[in-house]
Amino acid sequence: MNLIDIARARMYNQQITQKQFKTITELVKWMGAMQAQDAAMVNWAIAQRLPHFTENDVRKALDAAEILRTHLMRPTWHVVTASDIYWILELTAPQILAANKGRHKQLELDDKTIAKSNDIIVRNLEGGKHLTREEIVVELQKAGIDTSANRASHLFMCAELEGIICSGKMKGKKQTYALLPERVPQKNLLTQEEALATLAKKYFASHGPATLKDFIWWSGLKVRDAKKALELIKADLISENVEDDTCFFTDNINIAEPKEDVFLLPAFDEYLISYTNRNASITSEHHKKAISINGIFWPIIIVDGQVKGTWKRVIKKDKVEISTTMFDTVRDIVKDKINEKAREFGVFLQKEVLFK
Repeated sequence: MNLIDIARARMYNQQITQKQFKTITELVKWMGAMQAQDAAMVNWAIAQRLPHFTENDVRKALDAAEILRTHLMRPTWHVVTASDIYWILELTAPQILAANKGRHKQLELDDKTIAKSNDIIVRNLEGGKHLTREEIVVELQKAGIDTSANRASHLFMCAELEGIICSGKMKGKKQTYALLPERVPQKNLLTQEEALATLAKKYFASHGPATLKDFIWWSGLKVRDAKKALELIKADLISENVEDDTCFFTDNINIAEPKEDVFLLPAFDEYLISYTNRNASITSEHHKKAISINGIFWPIIIVDGQVKGTWKRVIKKDKVEISTTMFDTVRDIVKDKINEKAREFGVFLQKEVLFK
């Protein structure tokens, strides 16, 4: 197995070059969790891995609480299924909350203030209410809680990690929060050992071939917990040494022949962000063109598993403008495929595509 093989296998296992699932819930459950820092782009990340799904389809699944967007791992936003949210939170949240204590001290957010904020949030959301961030901030400020200097973000994150709130129904084009126990009344909990094994199994099946370091990064688990998780399922995995590191994967690996398949993947897509070493998919000279120094992942153009350029979209009322930047010269057939994928993005948004 070489780096090209790894890239192609990851494309297959991440459901980019194959689409074995028919529903959004099945896809997200297979992936374990999908980074959702960019709320609009994660909708495209999901749709890219399913046959003929639109942005409205993904929003319906979010509105129905089949999938949820919340702070879950590392910490950042992820999309996760309703059946997985509680046990993953129970596994990952304590470590994140402990790691945030230093920042909370700087922001003067003590336990009393956080508890008061949680109470206000619950009082304003209970009874099935769905409120925007701005609406909740107004209530916090009325109660004398300082929400400036990023305090509001940390207060919301605490409430998410403590299993109090999660994403609510869209209000126009705005995201909302709702109470998690009301959105998902039934808690699906696992023992810590079961949770570790299940999370590792999900990751190496959907993201493999991947290393232990990759799993530690993706999950945000403590090193000892990640090692334990891998040991619990290692008997069910295949391992292979590639460039002085050990990759693990399940027996569903598929290394396809090169076909110059083209994909326009969104910002922060799992295909790049879920690994510490990304050299299977992007060269060092192009790395900074797709990923900024401060960790911003741009929308990328993939050709046969390799990052060959970036793309941008400007959304207007009934149109979307697509522009592309290629790192190197590509053949006309690849250009045609890029245009075809751009038109698919237009179908996803249900808007006409203009090429800029």
